[in-house]
Amino acid sequence: MTLAQYQEAVPVRDYEGLKPWVDKAVKGESDVLWPGQPDYFCKTSGTTSGAKFIPITPDSMPNHIGSARNALLQYIHNSRNARFVDGKMIFLQGSPELSKTDGGILMGRLSGIVAHHVPDYLQANRLPSFEANCTEPWEDKVNAIVEETKDQDLRLISGIPSWVQNYFERLLEVTGAANVKEVFPNFELFVFGGVAFEPYRERFRTLIGCEVDTVELFPASEGFFAYQDQLENRGLRLNVDDGIFYEFIPAAEYFESNRRRLGLHEVEMGVQYALIISSNAGLWAYDIGDTIKFVSRDPYRIVVTGRIKHFTSAFGEHVIAEEVEGAVKYAMERTGGEVAEFHVAPQVNPAEGLPFHEWFVEFSEEPSDVEAFAIAANEGVLQRNPYYRDLISGAILQNAHLRVLERGTFHKAMANRGKLGGQNKPPRLANSRDFAADLERADATLKKELN
Repeated sequence: MTLAQYQEAVPVRDYEGLKPWVDKAVKGESDVLWPGQPDYFCKTSGTTSGAKFIPITPDSMPNHIGSARNALLQYIHNSRNARFVDGKMIFLQGSPELSKTDGGILMGRLSGIVAHHVPDYLQANRLPSFEANCTEPWEDKVNAIVEETKDQDLRLISGIPSWVQNYFERLLEVTGAANVKEVFPNFELFVFGGVAFEPYRERFRTLIGCEVDTVELFPASEGFFAYQDQLENRGLRLNVDDGIFYEFIPAAEYFESNRRRLGLHEVEMGVQYALIISSNAGLWAYDIGDTIKFVSRDPYRIVVTGRIKHFTSAFGEHVIAEEVEGAVKYAMERTGGEVAEFHVAPQVNPAEGLPFHEWFVEFSEEPSDVEAFAIAANEGVLQRNPYYRDLISGAILQNAHLRVLERGTFHKAMANRGKLGGQNKPPRLANSRDFAADLERADATLKKELN
């Protein structure tokens, strides 16, 4: 079968398109998407179909475990530093407690499932304990982990940046330390994935007290796709021989009826692509929803640029996560502020004047001139997106507005959505004001409580 024949026979599907087959496997039917039954189902939050159940098969599990191992071994090889294995390591993750589907197949969060397969050589020094990891809700879990780790020799810390930041801040509150290095003098490696780290980098430098080495991963319930294999290169090496077949749809063509599906041999550097996978987990031409671009073709290295459906394009500008994250870094460098979290949404019907992009920003350190930050953030997007620049210069849009939120607003908004901790992360961008409305409500509640 040629690639063209495969593409003709197997259309691209998102989860909703694959759901009829997944439902059969969840109920316990064998040989539906892959020979036999899956070992596990990863339960994740869906968009239009409620919970999503992503299969992990005996054939696909090595991809999840081996890639994390390879990332650490590659770091040791590059840095000639293996000191972290002699101390404690913490993995902030979802609960390892598993339940069963109606068909009797084990089910849980990806990080909780993987926790049952951590290699023996990492188990002895691994934290937190099973009991602390199973604590709910998220705030109580963070408190339990802080109590369990504050006197330990932590050397490696891993997790989504927003939740590790939450852990660091709580750790400093409890210990009274000036920075994390005071609590963990031998801490030297931060392993992360899930979101871009650049918007968090300055805040982490402040919290930690210095720079530490970082290793970026690109794991998902659907597969472990890539990891950073060089210390100074932010590109992530694509797992090209690990049970996953990749296709790429140019993001500019994604919503067109005649969009192309490119093979790995056809990709170009610097082009935004929607990532499509077929895998030995039983996913076929599956649209995972992420966008990437290539920074190297020999070997294949990528950077994750956002979500194909997380963008702001109410006026045809199609501003993406990579652009606003770059704009935040640009603004911080020019004003000295530190951003904890942010979200950008369109304001299509303002009370007066032209429409605009509204930035909801929670500062960990507010700049001395907030207006200068707003101007710099808007300038950062203008530099990166010519369509946005044309809309501003053509008087279709006015410059972006910035709303400064109370500290803890994003945390409260996510808690109100029932999406604290684990793999949950706030959206950077939206084409509607749904999350913006959540932030407005959370901010109003916090202001009321403070008054």
